[in-house]
Parts: sequence; structure tokens; C-alpha cells
Amino acid sequence: MSTYIFSSESVGEGHPDKVADTISDAILDACLAYDSKSRVACETFVKSNIVVVGGEITIPKLQNLKNGTTKPIDEVINVGKIIREAVRGIGYTNSDDVFHADQIFINNYLTIQSPDIAQGVDAKEAEGKKHKEQGAGDQGIMFGYACNDTPELMPAPIMYAHRLGRELTRIRKAGKLAKWLRPDAKSQVSVEYVDGKPTRIVNVVISTQHAADVSHAGIEKFCIEQVIKKVLPKEMLTPQTEYLINPTGKFVIGGPQGDSGLTGRKIIVDTYGGMGRHGGGAFSGKDPSKVDRSAAYMGRWVAKNIVAAKLADRCEIQFAYAIGHPEPVSVHVDTFGTGTKPDAEILAAVLKVFSFKPADIVKQLNLLRPIYSKSTNYGHFGKDDADLTWEKTDKVSALQKAIK
Repeated sequence: MSTYIFSSESVGEGHPDKVADTISDAILDACLAYDSKSRVACETFVKSNIVVVGGEITIPKLQNLKNGTTKPIDEVINVGKIIREAVRGIGYTNSDDVFHADQIFINNYLTIQSPDIAQGVDAKEAEGKKHKEQGAGDQGIMFGYACNDTPELMPAPIMYAHRLGRELTRIRKAGKLAKWLRPDAKSQVSVEYVDGKPTRIVNVVISTQHAADVSHAGIEKFCIEQVIKKVLPKEMLTPQTEYLINPTGKFVIGGPQGDSGLTGRKIIVDTYGGMGRHGGGAFSGKDPSKVDRSAAYMGRWVAKNIVAAKLADRCEIQFAYAIGHPEPVSVHVDTFGTGTKPDAEILAAVLKVFSFKPADIVKQLNLLRPIYSKSTNYGHFGKDDADLTWEKTDKVSALQKAIK
């Protein structure tokens, strides 16, 4: 038998990097709600009581095509209000919070998108551009992954870690069971695999920010009895499972007060927990013309349908783009020896069923909508939400027919 242990981590909404992601996606959704053709690349930095947003935003509805003038973004998008509401939604509203929704200082450095980038991405002619179609917003490599570890067709370690974080947040926001809980938190789950199948949870780590007046023993008992044993599969927990709760002993200072946060620093948390490769591009704050985001969603959709069609137990797909070019420069499928058909045949079926052009990805997945705040926390994949179209398994029959 082949035996190994694999670990994945998740972080809560109040983790500094996730605070930054949440703000960036909130601004993106506000832009798309006003104009679905908005081009957004919004980065956020948080530290202590300061929020800095920067990047490029172009909203076509604000442009006067006759004289070339552009109205300021702030005329329709109240960036300051959006930021404060996002921070308030996370839960930084306690009287002892240095990073507090009503007291943060905001620095806004958002400008319009470079026309040199726009001409390569837009569906129109431009000097040096070889076609009129919409091209990729950047070069890069993207991966999609799926496996049959869980009903969500996601790796077990990352899904279990997300469950813990989501439950901590649910309890904290309910405000009844554990009023000492604070927004910053991390979780980690290690799973033993035997012959490629998850068999047991080896250990669980939870670090949660808390008020100063609660004991470590109380936190430990609560996390084990009210969180871990409530949300993790009972058959995966054994008498040997180790529980490590707030291993440093104290976690009062957290969030942006304790550490700085940046958009896009939790790309492994956002995807597959390290199981399956990552192209390196972050998601939050980017509109779907950026293939870092939209093509990664496309990859998840394709891989999930391959596994759902029972063409493989595990599947990873990789594709790559050149900026301004509409077709991917490569597409590759790997089923890690679990395929019921050769990988080359699965790839041929994929290319019959799916189009990987950036404009077609946006159309197939209906991405020009203000849906991205739903994806920000606890993973962009594995969620049961109709708006997150890349989780649909609506191409199973088409793939099965194409491969025959």
C-alpha cells in the first residue's frame, strides 16, 4: 500500500490577507454592478488602522466617446463607503479593535487602465495586434483540478479546513455561543491517504483570535467539542487524532493590528490547498478579462466535469495564454493514471466541448456579474452556489458523448 499524509490550511475572513481580498472583491462587485463591462484590477494593503487601495479601474459608462473625457470613478463608486462596509461585514467593530470599520484611514490610489493593455484585450483592431477578437488580459499559466475525495469533488484536507473556518465565523457572527471569538483565525487539517484515498484525519490545528478574558482551556474545549467534532466527518476522526488549539497559548492581538495584509497572498487557500498545481496568479480584485481569474475558474469547471463524468478519479488541466491573443497557446490534461480513457482522448473530448478563448470563457460561465464577493472566503472552489457557475457539472453528458 502507498501511504502518505497531506495537509492543507484555510484562513478566516478576519485574517489580514483575507481582509484585503474582501475589500478588493467588494470594489470589483460595485464596479460590475454599475457597468458589467468594467475593467478592474484592485489591490489592497491593510496594516494597523490603515487601508490602502491601488490599481486600475476603467468604467466605460463614465467615458464620453465624443470628446474623450472620463468622469472620476468616485462619482458613481464610493470607494470609502465600500471599504468600511466590507470591514464591518467581517466583524471589526469591537470597541478594542485598532482596525475598526469606523476608524480606519483610507488611502485611494486607483487610476484608469493603461490604454496599451486595453487595446490588446479589447475586441477591436490595433496597431501590431493580429486579430480583432478579445485577447487574454495577460500572459500566464492556469490550472484546474478536481478529485473524488469529497462530494464537492475537492481534496479532503482543504475542504475540511474550510469547514472549520466557516463554522468559527458562523458561531462568531451569531454572537451567542462564544462572544469571546474575534475575526482573525486559521485552520489546518492533515489527512492520511492510503492508495490515493483519504482514510483518517491525523491532526487538526485551529488558531483563533479571542478576547483577553477567556481561558486557554475554555478555548480548547470549545474548538474541539463545538467546532471540530460538529463539522468534520466522524468516521475520519480517531482516538489517535491530535488536536492543536491556539498552540502559542494566546491570540488576542490579531488582524491588521498584528500583521499586514495584501490582496492575493492566499492563492493556495483560494484553490486546492496545495494538492494540484497553481499558476501563480491571484484572483481577488480582478474582473474576468484577467485570465488569472477567469481561466482558473474555467480550469476548475473542466476538471470537475471530467471527474463527474467518471472519466478519472483525479484530473488536472493546464493551459496558457499570451497577452492580447485569443487562443490558449497550450492545453494539457493529466489524470495521474486514474483515467478510464487515455489522457489524449480526454483532451480531445475537452477541446470539442469547451472553448478556451477569453471571451468565450466569460460567456460560458456568465462572469460579467457582481458575484465575486461570494468567492472570496473559504475557497473559490467547492461551494454550492448557483452564481458560482464554474462548480456546475453540466457538461458531463457532452464529454461522455464526445469521448465515444
